[in-house]
Amino acid sequence: MSVPGFDAEAFRRWYDGVRPGELAGPVEAALVSGGKSNLTYSVTDGATTFIVRRPPLGHVQATAHDMGREYTAMSALAGSDVPVPATYAHCADPSVMGAEFYVMEKVAGEAFRTAAQLEAVGAEATAGLARAMVDVLARLHSVVPEEVGLGDFGRPAGFLERQVRRWGRQLEGSATRPLPDADTLLARLAASVPADGEPGIVHGDYRLDNLLTVPGDAAPVKAVVDWEMATLGDPLTDVALLLVYDNLGTIAGGGAVADASAAPGYPDRNTQLAAYEGAGGRPLGDLSFHLGLAYLKIAVILEGIHHRYLAGQTVGDGFDRVGEAVEPLLAGGLDATSGRA
Repeated sequence: MSVPGFDAEAFRRWYDGVRPGELAGPVEAALVSGGKSNLTYSVTDGATTFIVRRPPLGHVQATAHDMGREYTAMSALAGSDVPVPATYAHCADPSVMGAEFYVMEKVAGEAFRTAAQLEAVGAEATAGLARAMVDVLARLHSVVPEEVGLGDFGRPAGFLERQVRRWGRQLEGSATRPLPDADTLLARLAASVPADGEPGIVHGDYRLDNLLTVPGDAAPVKAVVDWEMATLGDPLTDVALLLVYDNLGTIAGGGAVADASAAPGYPDRNTQLAAYEGAGGRPLGDLSFHLGLAYLKIAVILEGIHHRYLAGQTVGDGFDRVGEAVEPLLAGGLDATSGRA
């Protein structure tokens, strides 16, 4: 069976070349449902199952969907206090399967995105899972980049200022309609960039459904995945992004992306922030700029997905309402940066 974006024969020839003798036979792939950005495949040779990740089909921003960055981050963090899948191989040659891709371990665990999924595991397990999510984030922010070989993984000086410019450029390249609130939010953020703090490893897209988990387990977070936006910079951007993702289910169209925070047992914002600091995370001050940036970032990401949906270049279901969340997210960013959130 043909799977969009994955050429089984081309993959097998390449993998046999870089890791000879490991494949037991012909490979078959299935698209893993749920992702709305990169394409994730479950691939088996009949004996072993592993994961292949590649960028989406069609419209792709030049600085987005960096498979090499994902591979580097997870490879470096192997053996640290941050759980990540084992990495096997990375292909930077787009001629093999039409895009860069990499191969990693298939980790047993579930990515929870919806309140309905969490309701099935119960309020107690949901609360424990959320605590573990925050604890793992604090552990990530405690990793010294140089100690895991990531000392040159990014340019932390001027990180926040570059983030504002980057997401402004991303929006220019993917906007499908006039978005005046984006112009206002970008101007407000550009005029209020905080001074650089102590840098750390930033995941860049940290949220519950980017974790593979086993609720009720003593250590429920089995792996942190989706590291394509990882870098060195201000770790509080991860904290703010997590808070905005938790609010996404209340935003028009946002429930099409995630509404896990509406589940019984899921902690509120203040509980999450207290847990982060209690787990040894970075000191938290005024997060208004970081929240405004997080709202902007998610709005731009969803507008890019909406762009691909309108062009017929998405693979899978659940894309038809994503664009509805963009304008409410921008309004949320304006609210956050005006002292009302």
